[in-house]
Amino acid sequence: MQNTYSLLVVEDEPDLCEILQFNLENEGYHVEVAYSAEEALKKDLSGFHLFLLDIMMGQMSGLKLAQILKSKDETKDIPIIFLTARVTEQDMLRGFEAGADDYIVKPFSVKVVAARVKAVINRSVKISEDNIVTFKTLSVDLTSKKVKIDDIEIVLTKTEFELLGLFIQNPAKVFSRDVILQEVWADDVFVTDRTVDVHITRLRKKIAPYGRNIVTRSGYGYCFLE
Repeated sequence: MQNTYSLLVVEDEPDLCEILQFNLENEGYHVEVAYSAEEALKKDLSGFHLFLLDIMMGQMSGLKLAQILKSKDETKDIPIIFLTARVTEQDMLRGFEAGADDYIVKPFSVKVVAARVKAVINRSVKISEDNIVTFKTLSVDLTSKKVKIDDIEIVLTKTEFELLGLFIQNPAKVFSRDVILQEVWADDVFVTDRTVDVHITRLRKKIAPYGRNIVTRSGYGYCFLE
């Protein structure tokens, strides 16, 4: 199984990191680990799709790390799951106030962790009865052909809109350049693979910060990852 999502586990217990990495990689995820919040902050965090953070760590806690992640444009929309031995209601409330999407209490089953990870990743993209696709603060109105981010309209060309609509309605599905040409460009229009790449580059810039969700799969094509 391969689902292409990248996870970062930040946990100061090496044995637990190894267990989580092994089991989540068996579920098809790409998993990296960091043994402290400080080590995590040295990474390029914008490429991850979910963070699993221990709360009680060394000098910087997982709560503080979460606050830093939520304060940065490149990571503020990436979901967070806390892993912790702290079980009081106040502890859980602090976790959710810091931006957590879920909260898993130690000791835990790795199967439960995998199920929670899958649920958090899969819950983001929704299509409403009004034919509007939403992903976090990005909305794509398939009827009026309008795109908004944080309620601000983003002006796209017809081709850019068709590309975005194709990707966001089919999260995690990889489209080859040939399929994209068939789906987006008219049959009587001659375009090359390079044309596809150029339009996707422009689309990524226009829908920042969500441009990074349109991912290149080398040798295969493009897909929209949540």
